[in-house]
Amino acid sequence: MNSPAPGPVLSLHGAGMSFGERVLWSGLDLELQPGEFLAVLGPNGAGKSTLLKAVLGQQPLTAGRLLIGGRDPGRGSDRVGYVPQQKSMDAATPLRARDLVGLGIDGHRWGVRRRSADERRRIADALEAVGATGYADAPIGLLSGGEQQRVRIAQALATDPDLLLCDEPLLSLDLRHQRAVAGMIDRRRREHDTAVVFVTHEINPVLDLVDRVLYIAGGGHRIGPPSEVLTSATLSDLYRTPVDVLNVRGRVVVVGTPDEPGGCQHHDLTPETAAPRAGGAA
Repeated sequence: MNSPAPGPVLSLHGAGMSFGERVLWSGLDLELQPGEFLAVLGPNGAGKSTLLKAVLGQQPLTAGRLLIGGRDPGRGSDRVGYVPQQKSMDAATPLRARDLVGLGIDGHRWGVRRRSADERRRIADALEAVGATGYADAPIGLLSGGEQQRVRIAQALATDPDLLLCDEPLLSLDLRHQRAVAGMIDRRRREHDTAVVFVTHEINPVLDLVDRVLYIAGGGHRIGPPSEVLTSATLSDLYRTPVDVLNVRGRVVVVGTPDEPGGCQHHDLTPETAAPRAGGAA
């Protein structure tokens, strides 16, 4: 088991990311503490997934500094677990569920090797933690979307990370599976003091779990508790145009966000909360 690094798990100081003249975000200052749950929101193309790539060491910042446990980011760090966007796997994929989880431990190594007893135990523990023991030996391509997502989370947890990055982990899941996946991630951070960075288009399934929100849009950002960031005044200021934030039957609905590159459906509406809206919807 990793020993938690003292101080913030993730630190960004004056961090910026741009491609040519297009600025995704700049001047980002953030310190994420152990056990903290940060939701990252914003329209498509705003730079949410790019932020995760920077933390993973796959995309260098164009300005500022990023540290993980006081160290520069690096590929393959076992202190960082990563749950990628869900993609359906072909039924013919030869990997079993436990094989996919094992790649979280030794996927960076070359060649065929026999796993140690300790590695096999860690794989089994990760599968048990997400309730996937019953299909550990099933071909990954034959599992349902919800089952595959459980296995991906187990893979991310296999190294006992201090920081868990989740890129749209609820995408394409029904409400029951959304709640199950969100509950697993929340239980992990509470029991192991794991910090969570949770990129999502739909805040409502995790709204009660979130400590702070990082909202990225139009090259700017806002950070704070959901009650301070998800307001009409804050988002209107961020988008530089009138935006309404409504609470409908306990759900947050954002109305009137302008179009962004790649679209702006960053808070999906359920049929009972959908309403006519100008200029797009969050």
